[in-house]
Amino acid sequence: MENTQNAEHKRIPVPSLPLIHYDLKIHDDLRQLLDASAEKYGEKAAFIIKTKRETKQTPAEYRHVSFIELREEIDQLGTAFMEAGFKDKRLAVIGKNRYEWALAYYAHVFGLGVVIPLDKGLPAEELAMSLTKAKADILVFDKDQLGLVEYLKEHSEFDSLQYICMDSIDGYESIPAMLEKGKAMPAEKIAEYKSLPIDGKAMSFIIFTSGTSGLAKAVMLSQYNITFDIWATVAPEDLRQSDVNMALLPYHHTFGSTGLSMMLYSGMTTCYCDGLKYIQKNLAEYKVSFFVGVPLIIESMYKKIMTEIEKQGKMKTFRFGVGLSRFLLKFRIDIRRKLFGEILEQLGGGMRYLISGASPLDADVARGFMDLGVKIIQGYGMTESSPVLSVESPIYPCPGTIGKAIPGILLMIEDPNEEGVGELVAKGSNVMLGYYENEEATAEIMEGGWLHTGDLASLDKDGNIVIRGRKKNVIVLKNGENVYPEELEIPVSNLPYVNECMVYGETKADDPRDPAIAIKIVYDAKRIKQARGAETPEQIEAAVEADISEINASLPAFKRIARRYLTDEPMEKTTTGKVKRYKQNV
Repeated sequence: MENTQNAEHKRIPVPSLPLIHYDLKIHDDLRQLLDASAEKYGEKAAFIIKTKRETKQTPAEYRHVSFIELREEIDQLGTAFMEAGFKDKRLAVIGKNRYEWALAYYAHVFGLGVVIPLDKGLPAEELAMSLTKAKADILVFDKDQLGLVEYLKEHSEFDSLQYICMDSIDGYESIPAMLEKGKAMPAEKIAEYKSLPIDGKAMSFIIFTSGTSGLAKAVMLSQYNITFDIWATVAPEDLRQSDVNMALLPYHHTFGSTGLSMMLYSGMTTCYCDGLKYIQKNLAEYKVSFFVGVPLIIESMYKKIMTEIEKQGKMKTFRFGVGLSRFLLKFRIDIRRKLFGEILEQLGGGMRYLISGASPLDADVARGFMDLGVKIIQGYGMTESSPVLSVESPIYPCPGTIGKAIPGILLMIEDPNEEGVGELVAKGSNVMLGYYENEEATAEIMEGGWLHTGDLASLDKDGNIVIRGRKKNVIVLKNGENVYPEELEIPVSNLPYVNECMVYGETKADDPRDPAIAIKIVYDAKRIKQARGAETPEQIEAAVEADISEINASLPAFKRIARRYLTDEPMEKTTTGKVKRYKQNV
């Protein structure tokens, strides 16, 4: 354990991942990154866009946008933005993931001004507050956000806000129309736009956190924060230009928007999902091989696969196949994709690489996907770090951990206790410029020059990081023992009928200083009937009690769940699937 300059803190260093790619460049800004990708990947498809069908009987048509075409259209739209007077103005963008979202995002940060990605899942009142706080001048929106636009127009403080729709609709300037204007611009105007200076280390983005414990903060990120994080994430990972990625994680989330640029940096092709209920269909439609998602979605995909195997009465055969393939892997004989080809068709047939982030992934789910021949790794980060700080090695994955520090990032376990558990802190070129107009909050999270993640962690024997839980969520018992809610939530969430759960400390009437371990469980009525034969409230209560008792039997006495509350009503969550703990009632 090393002493640092700040004498009151002790810190354990986290090992870094080794590089796989040695020839990758760290770009100064996103324009430089996309220029390099256009030159390197040329006519290869950067995006596949499904055009709207006239009728259900009409076959779908697809537009393949090459890397060169993407660069040209960014410059054309950006020139139109410049001619419309958008220079030095702040542009907010809201809507579902789509090509027009990406075009507006890049066109504005390539020398015009600051971009403010907004969460389409938030209520209009909160979005209005975000627009005011970030001092937005322009709002780019899709047609599904017309309700928000109408709400804003009712309030005089937004009278000067300019509106641009991603779709061609009456009464609004549109991205397609502005793109056509840009295409008609003389070459010298486009050259003027292309030569706009970019300060890669100045604020280019104001991104609101998806906090689970209070109001979101406005994070200031530079383009270099993001380009550095992209290099540091890609260099130790097995990303390939032959991959097809489905952009499901929302672009307003830093993991989504940095991921957008990461795919372009790596030469991947990006496609879009028609909606959550069409994921399986779209995976096959586009032959998706690379997928970045949150545990909520990845665990749901795995549960569906397991449910289908059980439904077909093939679980015994499947388990035998897993045992056989694991045995052969010891001799470097890999038959997984052949053996489980029929199962992999449920993932489209081409899936090879899954990345999970935003919250802990169940280690059994990770092992399950690896048994099928799908590489799955877990990453870790936060909006304040652009976002990635650590990730598992694709060569030596370790389910249940978040891997090691990405190259160029300094990670430490601060003030570890006797178990080696302390707060994870970070330094690096991906760390934010600060919170917008909030020096107090910036000073608090950046105490001593280190980004304090708020997550408690320890290292396993191989130097991989194990997240133990949120510092503010830890339940401290009267005897001094610490209980980390997230550790208990994982085995409970793995029960086949549990949609979500939350462990917390509940005050005891006889001793307020010694909280009881309680859990709120959201169950699926259909699945608990199928899995446990429970239908009435009494049967459901008994089934859950039996399962919790079994989990408790494997735990030390002080960690055992003493109280439980059941509901079939979903808990309030952020748009990345994290439960808003501070808003839960039992």
